[in-house]
Amino acid sequence: MSRLVIFGAGKIADVIHDSAMRCEDLETAAFTVDRDYVGTGEFKGLPVVPFDEVAERYPPGGHAMFVALGYHELNALRADRVARARALGYRLATVIDPGARLSPSVRHGENCFVMDHACVQPGVTLGDNVFVFGGALIGHHSTIGDNCWITSNANIAGVVTIGRNTFVAIGATVANDVNIGSDCFLGANALVTKDLPDGKVVIQPSSEVIRLNSKQFVKMTKFM
Repeated sequence: MSRLVIFGAGKIADVIHDSAMRCEDLETAAFTVDRDYVGTGEFKGLPVVPFDEVAERYPPGGHAMFVALGYHELNALRADRVARARALGYRLATVIDPGARLSPSVRHGENCFVMDHACVQPGVTLGDNVFVFGGALIGHHSTIGDNCWITSNANIAGVVTIGRNTFVAIGATVANDVNIGSDCFLGANALVTKDLPDGKVVIQPSSEVIRLNSKQFVKMTKFM
């Protein structure tokens, strides 16, 4: 059983804590945040301690840490806190929800999170600090670089390489044998079928709003 200190006290920390509670080998001991964000000092019924005190109150010899921050600054903020946790001597835990489907051949680094209903196929490698949300598919023999964020229902086909810090939004699809560079942003429902160099953005425009309001639409289309 690993006693876990979660960095964060917001929605992502709540998600990680929820999955950790279902993992037989993890137990959340406390949360930690930068001192300015301690608030009431409690979250989910557990202590919230300033990061500059965490090593004293929850020593790295008896605790692992998980950095539960979002994809701010293309995941750079989360990567920075991972580095700070390591500098304090913490082992970075990985949280694999029991409801996720991972092939036994999947390899992953530290501070990875795979949510329930995600599917990670054989031969996949996840770097450090990779987040894979529910309903996402990562196809066989793909490699996901450090600090990436794969959002719900994204579809990564087989033999894909995605570089460090890249964000893949909800419903985005990357075709087979495609190489995505580092620091890329793939928007919701984007389709990528060719290689992308570093730092590129691919977005799918939002659906156009029709002129009818909802009541007019239902009446004219006999939707009901």
